[in-house]
Amino acid sequence: MKKIFLSTMLAGAAIAANAQSVSSISNSKFFDNWQVGVNVGGYTPTTGYPFFKSTRLNFGVEVGKQISPSFRLSADGVAYINNNVAGYRNPLVIEHTNVAMLGNFNLSNIFAGYKGAPRTFEVEVFAGPGWFHSYYPGRNDSNEMTVKAGANFLLNLGASKAWAIKLSPSILYGLTPADQQAHSLNNNNSITQASLGIVYRFKGSNGAHHITAAQAPAAPVVEDKSGPLREELRDAKKRIHELEEELAEARNRKPEVVETKVVETKRTLESVVTFAQGKTIIAPSQQPNVARIATYMKKYPKSKVIIKGFASPEGSVEVNERIAKARAEAVKSVLVKQYKIDGDRIVAEGEGVGHMFSEPDWNRVSIATIKE
Repeated sequence: MKKIFLSTMLAGAAIAANAQSVSSISNSKFFDNWQVGVNVGGYTPTTGYPFFKSTRLNFGVEVGKQISPSFRLSADGVAYINNNVAGYRNPLVIEHTNVAMLGNFNLSNIFAGYKGAPRTFEVEVFAGPGWFHSYYPGRNDSNEMTVKAGANFLLNLGASKAWAIKLSPSILYGLTPADQQAHSLNNNNSITQASLGIVYRFKGSNGAHHITAAQAPAAPVVEDKSGPLREELRDAKKRIHELEEELAEARNRKPEVVETKVVETKRTLESVVTFAQGKTIIAPSQQPNVARIATYMKKYPKSKVIIKGFASPEGSVEVNERIAKARAEAVKSVLVKQYKIDGDRIVAEGEGVGHMFSEPDWNRVSIATIKE
């Protein structure tokens, strides 16, 4: 019996240690996770006497500390009222006391894991050594070492689980001297008892009345450091979007062809001025091409220019001829009025629809050819 009991205690300790090693719980201080309890119940010799008839009252107190979700260490003190079961009536009200140091193993957390707070209903088993003292009139008191083992059925109350009701059946074995080993851990030298009590768990430094799960590191520091990076990322995405829009706009934009051909045959220069569809007004972007003609003619006073206007084939023949002529006259007008080129040196002709370029809308031009 003794070997079985010790083996059970060692196995329970190993299981509790393993359960603790795989649990992520918050750090606890020394004064965290303490509890106190009071209880009242009955006891009777395990063998040799009628169970209910010989049952007498006992009451006790308990102080404990939850070491881990699976293991609690407690000190248990119980007083036993005079039993009178052996025919001897002790005049003292309290005939026996037992003080025990108990290891309590929470089976619910060992086998089902700890969820960060006690369950509404839990089961514990406990065992531990104690000191049993018997009181008699005069100086005839006696002492005996004991071992107490049993179970706790806990009903945890409320959202905070600060209070619990506990039903505790147990057995208390006497340990006899070495010359009486046959009576140690023997049912004939034991009492069976059960008590109903209430437990209060004190609030700890974590703000709870129990062990809590470890919390992940606070995120604000990470957020503060990553804030500028996220802002840079947003700006970069915005810039990428703007570039994509500019690229799409450039792809959809109709090309503006600006060609300058210089033929070194008797100082011949050709300049192309492009126009928008249906327009005869020179756009600001094309003014440099007209200025290039004026500069050349001023440098070479004997040079003359022939300006031929063209149109794209979208409109009617009459409209295209009129637009082509107006485009040639527009270039001539700028040369005469803005750059003071003699009009006798300029010939402006409308050529109708042009066919110089492969794209029809590229032919909306005036081509100025300068010859000395």
